[in-house]
Amino acid sequence: MLGRTVSHYQIKSQLGEGGMGVVYEAEDINLGRHVALKFLSPSMANDDSLLQRFQREARAASALNHPNICTIHGIEEHDEDHFIVMELLDGESLSDRIRKGPVDIESVLTFGVQIADALESAHSKGIVHRDLKPANIFITSRGQVKILDFGLAKMDRNKPDAASNVPTAIAEGLTTPGTAMGTVAYMSPEQARGEITDARTDLFSFGTVLYQMATGVMPFQGDTSAVVFDAILNRDPKPLEQVNPSLPVELDRIINQALEKDRDLRYQNAADLKTALKRLKRDLDSGRHSGESSSSIHTSRMPSGATPVHEHSIAVLYFENLSGMKEDEYLRDGITEDITTELSKIAKLKTFSRAMVLAYRDKVVTAGKVGTELGASYVLTGSLRRAGNRLRINAQLIDAATDFPLWSERYDREMEDVFAVQDEIASKIAAALRITLSPQEQQALAAKPTENLHAYDLYLRGRNFARRVGRQDMQFALQMYENAVTLDPDFAVAHAAIANVCAQFYYYFERKQEWIDRVNVATQRAIAAGRDEPEIRCAEAWLDFAQGRYESAVDKIRSALNRDPDIDGGYHLLGRALFEAGRYQEVVDIMEDALAHAGENYNTTIPIHNALGALGKKEALNNYTYRENAIFEAQLKKTPEDARVRVLLAGNYAEQGRFDDAKREVDLAMALRPDDTMILYNIACTLCSMNNPKDAMVALKKAWEAGYRNPIWTRQDPDLTILHGDPEFDRLYPDSNQQAVGRALFHSSEDAS
Repeated sequence: MLGRTVSHYQIKSQLGEGGMGVVYEAEDINLGRHVALKFLSPSMANDDSLLQRFQREARAASALNHPNICTIHGIEEHDEDHFIVMELLDGESLSDRIRKGPVDIESVLTFGVQIADALESAHSKGIVHRDLKPANIFITSRGQVKILDFGLAKMDRNKPDAASNVPTAIAEGLTTPGTAMGTVAYMSPEQARGEITDARTDLFSFGTVLYQMATGVMPFQGDTSAVVFDAILNRDPKPLEQVNPSLPVELDRIINQALEKDRDLRYQNAADLKTALKRLKRDLDSGRHSGESSSSIHTSRMPSGATPVHEHSIAVLYFENLSGMKEDEYLRDGITEDITTELSKIAKLKTFSRAMVLAYRDKVVTAGKVGTELGASYVLTGSLRRAGNRLRINAQLIDAATDFPLWSERYDREMEDVFAVQDEIASKIAAALRITLSPQEQQALAAKPTENLHAYDLYLRGRNFARRVGRQDMQFALQMYENAVTLDPDFAVAHAAIANVCAQFYYYFERKQEWIDRVNVATQRAIAAGRDEPEIRCAEAWLDFAQGRYESAVDKIRSALNRDPDIDGGYHLLGRALFEAGRYQEVVDIMEDALAHAGENYNTTIPIHNALGALGKKEALNNYTYRENAIFEAQLKKTPEDARVRVLLAGNYAEQGRFDDAKREVDLAMALRPDDTMILYNIACTLCSMNNPKDAMVALKKAWEAGYRNPIWTRQDPDLTILHGDPEFDRLYPDSNQQAVGRALFHSSEDAS
């Protein structure tokens, strides 16, 4: 081929050769640029299945536009020669790089983040690579990763973003369940068994690549394919510390989770794996600046993103609700979360946030598994059963490394004793771990939110409904909070919750002074109770936000989050305040922290979604939407009556082109809350995504009539962009000076600081 001119490409040199054909460097005579041409071997051109695989590679890769995926310029045929035109890369394959020995940890993480980012993009479009290995990963001379060879790619036609011109391997009959596809040493267990694959298949292969990069050897070895298959299916790889002791323990945890044989226990998406790698990279960078060695980072098996200053780390799993009554779940959740909060008061104990253990709720899982996946030294498990005014709580502290219980206790008490039980559990755990509590810690553990358990029960019920934002739900929450403070006038957190709900009622539903007055009264009563709770700062921040004082709202809520990053709704408010102030990038910057501490408050996702849209980050928004859907769908399984989460999910479905699914959720949300302001507003957003501005304007007008009259959020909401210029839209939500004034105040405060 050298020296030949094929079509308008002049062949210059041979770059490589593989099973499907040969790759050459060529000059595009028409455009005067150098490209790579991948030719299908002539002996294979007559094999329809191989020709279709060759064409599928080009079509799958061309459906992707990502800096870490090799760009495909086209697929052509000339004089019976079939070839793919690709960008010409300068550098070396990852397999060549590994042949020189293990890759340094900084490069492992840098390359790993780029690979994960590329996989996240491909998976969001329904494309599974299925043959990820070092030979198909190229490292340019500038250190940029490029994933190659989508010849075995599988296309999921259920993904709305899937390009219709990319054939599905199974649909085309090219591969079928029962046929192992891919390179043996990098196969997932499901590939080795010939089962149907999905995005998690690539994550297992990626874990194999990470292991090989870090150690220079394969995690699953054998002299024959059969031996390798057996290792993949039945054996665990050697721990990294036995192969390369200089590696951080946290990397071992990340790789082990990627290499889980049960794909339900593996990382569920590339975004989570990418986040884990990025956090480890951040911690290593900060460790180098402080003089620590890389192997000392996370040596206590702490989670990614944690600062290694604690002697122990503990994950508190949601207790099992043995009563079987769904209405008792709010109590189970509240008690579990309160025990987590109590333990977080102990300085020498690293306590994982509620969001990090949420995935294990109501699932059968061992402490060892949780310890491996989260990096926890210890796991607290338990159960509760309520019968009338009696409460039975069983708690057990387990060493995650050995699955051996260090302490266990059964409490059979009156409901009024629940706070004493929580205090005792925390103290007993400290004693079991030989942690000496300071007088200040003992005092903090002894502090109770209220002396009245019935008031506390009402508070938990109210919080459960307040998260749903709807008018009827928030009215019910307000009633619960007011009943709570009637029983205990000194219940500071409940007073703060009243202020919080009243501020939101003013913002969402009724711009009346009476709501502001109620916020001020409730806040003062909370302060007068003699407690300086972060919930009070949160309530004050909501009032500032509702009245357009964004800079003050941001300062107050950040102050509250510094004291308690798990404060309910805290990151949701911070995101909204930054969004309305036009600080879209700052919203995106707090995304991972916000999601890590969101718990069950799914509202946290909303300003992030809108900020990505307002910044025009289409690829990132597309990827984020799938993460958001998983949060919404999980919430619906727990509370199918939640109209708010249904309509949010409908909006995402509409953006993804899943119009039938979107309509189903809209109809259900309307049946549950037909006149709710926020339901109507989000229906308008959904209809805009379905390119139905006429009906969207009808819904938005109803939302306005029902009380939602905020022009700032509405005009900045990217979902409603197609309504801009509509006379009715401009009349109801004018582009007032309020937005400009709000931004000016925010900028001036930053300049002053």
